Amino acid sequence: MAQFMDIHRGMRGITADQLSAAHQADLAIEEEEGVHFQHAWADPESGTVYCLSEAPSAEAVQRIHERAGHKADEIHPVPLST
Repeated sequence: MAQFMDIHRGMRGITADQLSAAHQADLAIEEEEGVHFQHAWADPESGTVYCLSEAPSAEAVQRIHERAGHKADEIHPVPLST
């Protein structure tokens, strides 16, 4: 399965609890699209959140994020990693 890194903007001031809640919302429904969210990171100062996932497509990732209430601004394939 392919990996994707997605970016959410406009989340200035996000707390660790809010990041965890958003991640849990994704995890609760990810199987419905065959997605697995592996990790999420946030920069509260800039309001940027990053999520790494495995999924059949970028569209599947976006559908989960939209249903969980936080549409991604960008989704990038990650064809190589170490």
